[in-house]
Amino acid sequence: MKTTPSSPDRDLSLDLLVLCSLAQHETSVLANYAIETVEQFRACGKIFKAVEHCVTTEYGLSFSEVGVVHALLGLHSVPHQDGQSSTSLQRFRARLAEVGRLETPKIQGKYDTGQLFLHRVFGYRGVVLFPWLARVYDRDVPNKRDGLEDGNFNYVGKEVKGCTQTFYQVLIDARDCPYIRAQTEAVTFLGNQDSSRSLYAIPGLDYVSHEDILPYTTTEKLPLQHELFDKFLMYYPEKDPPFGAQETLRAWQKKNHPWLELSDVHKETTENVRVTVIPFYMGCRESQAASVFWWRYCIRLENLGELSVQLRERHWRIFSLSGTLETVRGRGVVGQEPVLSPSLPAFQYSSHVSLQAPSGHMGTFRMEREDGYTFDCRIPPFSLESKSEDTGTNTSAV
Repeated sequence: MKTTPSSPDRDLSLDLLVLCSLAQHETSVLANYAIETVEQFRACGKIFKAVEHCVTTEYGLSFSEVGVVHALLGLHSVPHQDGQSSTSLQRFRARLAEVGRLETPKIQGKYDTGQLFLHRVFGYRGVVLFPWLARVYDRDVPNKRDGLEDGNFNYVGKEVKGCTQTFYQVLIDARDCPYIRAQTEAVTFLGNQDSSRSLYAIPGLDYVSHEDILPYTTTEKLPLQHELFDKFLMYYPEKDPPFGAQETLRAWQKKNHPWLELSDVHKETTENVRVTVIPFYMGCRESQAASVFWWRYCIRLENLGELSVQLRERHWRIFSLSGTLETVRGRGVVGQEPVLSPSLPAFQYSSHVSLQAPSGHMGTFRMEREDGYTFDCRIPPFSLESKSEDTGTNTSAV
């Protein structure tokens, strides 16, 4: 690729191809910083200037390409005055492959089935299957806003207003799954038998908010590697996007709607660490003449600051309808104590809970910053509600 920057203010998304490194390196870093390079033109200018004195001919790269490679590899070091970068490209043996061409993200409207995209936070390649309309309860946003609806109360006594936002059911490219800082088998469901407590997972299925979709186009007829891609989607060269839903996708959506449905999203930020929680009701199973309700919940932690932070402990408080309170403490989450750095700012995981009645959850994550400062990061209160057809009642949020 040979591109020559004319001005940092030029709309580079018109002529910069989206690149993806196939090196053994975090895909999230590569794609995320490539996207930042294309999206934020001022950042482009800074990157180009930063590498102006360390242009290398080892890879036959032009000046602008070095900037893109730096962006792809997440290299933040500023070159020394003698022209030698403190972090050398020679340590990385990355093979660059053309993925496609970025499109302008939609401010209004929804993305259609078959839209290819890069994930803004995790950097993976994906394709949109269908949209969900969710109520988002953001505790960082002032209550007096246009378009707010549905009060959401909790035991802390603070009312949170919810607004409606679009999320998408998507497939993840299998080539990117090993490098994503998120569980790629997080969408699970119960077995068909009423008494079965077995959990099954669909690999490479995710939920993505509208703002995290960075659309791109490609001329490939099979641009994504996922076992369900050609079963759900068909290539239509005359369409835009050129992939449309097959009947199998519509039937699958209808059949699995109850446990796929996304309805509520909860957000809260503490000390520049944003926690997002999405609960899902999975169903009810009978166990020794008692009804057991199952939920899964997805949690994303995102560092919005400049200093790295590490998750050390979790402290959950679970309220049941009978009035009992259960507390749970433990090291890390899902066996990990993830570090959220400026270059790898996000971590996402899922977990499950089975209870005999709907309940509410809240709590904190104990975080440690790189300068040694520790603080409790609040988990936004959220309720685990069962569907009316199973219990006849719903609970209010914690």
